Amino acid sequence: MDVVNHWIEVCTNFIEKGGPILGFFLIFLESFLPVLPLGVFVALNVNAFGFLFGIIISWIATCLGCLFSYFVFNHISTKWLKKYLQKKKMKKVEGAIEKFQSIPFPHLTVIITLPFTPAFLVNILAGLVRMKEEKFMLALFIGKIFMITFWAYIGKSFIESMTDIKAIIFISILLLLAYFLSKLVGKRMNIE
Repeated sequence: MDVVNHWIEVCTNFIEKGGPILGFFLIFLESFLPVLPLGVFVALNVNAFGFLFGIIISWIATCLGCLFSYFVFNHISTKWLKKYLQKKKMKKVEGAIEKFQSIPFPHLTVIITLPFTPAFLVNILAGLVRMKEEKFMLALFIGKIFMITFWAYIGKSFIESMTDIKAIIFISILLLLAYFLSKLVGKRMNIE
């Protein structure tokens, strides 16, 4: 346990010395490189810069990273993708991708909120199906704040926290808040 605490301290000091820009950059990069551990980076930002500022840096970075990825794939030719899928006789995959475009706003928000949803995949799919920018951005902004708050709350001891009833209740509340907030915003802004 001392070794783990030592490494957390070393990593936190590294992030502190690099400043908020390093913490921002690591999370931005994670949005399209799924091998990087978002939860660890958020926990390090929170340890290095405090709970609120760590969450703000992490939230802005992940939203901008996801938007960057979305816009890149939004501008890739869907004709190329359709030709590729038809050539490979992947009608089921093509149908699943097309269905993603019509996913209801609250469902998209909850998918983005879930901590283990691969963000890069959601960004790519949303971009490829040319999901409305407003719908994707609002779901992203709402969902990511709850997801980042989850990772900040869980922090270093995720496995321990999953056996703690308080953590399970907290996670459930975050998911419900994300869902109801997205329903409210979707209705007010007429998104569907």
